[in-house]
Amino acid sequence: MRQLLLILLTLGLFSCNTENDNTKILQKRIDSLETKLADTYKPGFGDFMGTMQTHHSKLWFAGQNKNWDLADFEVHELEGTIENILKYQAGRKESQLIETLSPALDSIENAIDKKDHDAFEKSYRSLTIACNTCHKATGYEFNRVKIPEISTWSNQDFSPLQ
Repeated sequence: MRQLLLILLTLGLFSCNTENDNTKILQKRIDSLETKLADTYKPGFGDFMGTMQTHHSKLWFAGQNKNWDLADFEVHELEGTIENILKYQAGRKESQLIETLSPALDSIENAIDKKDHDAFEKSYRSLTIACNTCHKATGYEFNRVKIPEISTWSNQDFSPLQ
């Protein structure tokens, strides 16, 4: 009986040590994955603003050409970029104000749905004002957005499909 108890006690101690080894191995894997995650590319705020500028411009030319499908696409690209800003740059003060663009984007979507060019222009102007208001509120008033005058997208046809 005493020998059986000694064997069970030895096995118990051995299994505790194995569990501790497994915990150490798992912790090393977690630490390695956390290091890899910390080193992955995270787009900067300026990257997102460049994307916003691109889609802001393309949205204007799509609307001016009454290409409502393209305008709808571009407004959704702007909304997707805002979602990514909130996901990847949540800690920045600029991110806290980015959703102030939502009412103007909603208004643009409504104009697009109605295929109302006048409402589109009015809503687009509101969006542009909202961009500049946000820039001013966050200390970037020197970065002024305006309605584009000419397309820098010479390789894109903004006219609607026939």
